[in-house]
Amino acid sequence: MIITGPGIHMHPFRSTCPRTEVSSVIYRVYEWLTGRQITILPAHICFMLTAQDLKDSPGKLSDCTRWSIDISSLVKARAESGPVPDSTRSPAESTGILGLTFHISTDDPSGIREFLPEIRKLGNIAHLYLHCGDNREETGQGLPVRVAIGKSGRDEITECIRALARRGVDPGDVNEATIESCLTFQYTPDLVIKTGGDHLTDFLIWQSVYSELFFSDTNWKYFRKVDFLRALRDYQARVRRFGR
Repeated sequence: MIITGPGIHMHPFRSTCPRTEVSSVIYRVYEWLTGRQITILPAHICFMLTAQDLKDSPGKLSDCTRWSIDISSLVKARAESGPVPDSTRSPAESTGILGLTFHISTDDPSGIREFLPEIRKLGNIAHLYLHCGDNREETGQGLPVRVAIGKSGRDEITECIRALARRGVDPGDVNEATIESCLTFQYTPDLVIKTGGDHLTDFLIWQSVYSELFFSDTNWKYFRKVDFLRALRDYQARVRRFGR
């Protein structure tokens, strides 16, 4: 409404805040509220990515690593200040994220060598284990972060069998423990995150048999901290049975 009169010039109300700024504030508040709901974290998280994902947003690996460090610090602080709200969970589940893995699915690891400098920056904020083809690199300290480029779960199992054969292990002595002792990646991810709606690869096919899976419709390029927090909140709400 416009009111006019002698010496009066009033205009319709206009917000002095740009719409994008208002949206940014709402987003930060929602992100904060979502983070506040999380009290239990997976110990190990694996992101399943494609070569195109890496090309579209190579710096997102560092973003996810920082988010993991930040949320772990917050959850640890809450756990130390009081009991875990969900008494059915083990207190050990609230100790924070202990490891990240980024699997880059590609048939040609040499095709993404131009992104290796960006990947190596992870060594500035975490303990980086880089697996690219037959090459292995290790730099930095802190949160263990593994980047596996072009690795196949079937190839890993095949190499385990070959290693056992070279060691002359009797077939009757082969069990889960002997196979796991030969695996390149000797840990089990609690949560596997796949962005963009694509199908999973066979990476960690042995280790992830009891992992919780989270599929995000958001492409890796647009994957935000709040999307990561939603995945963690979803994990927290699940009752893990480990095949039982």
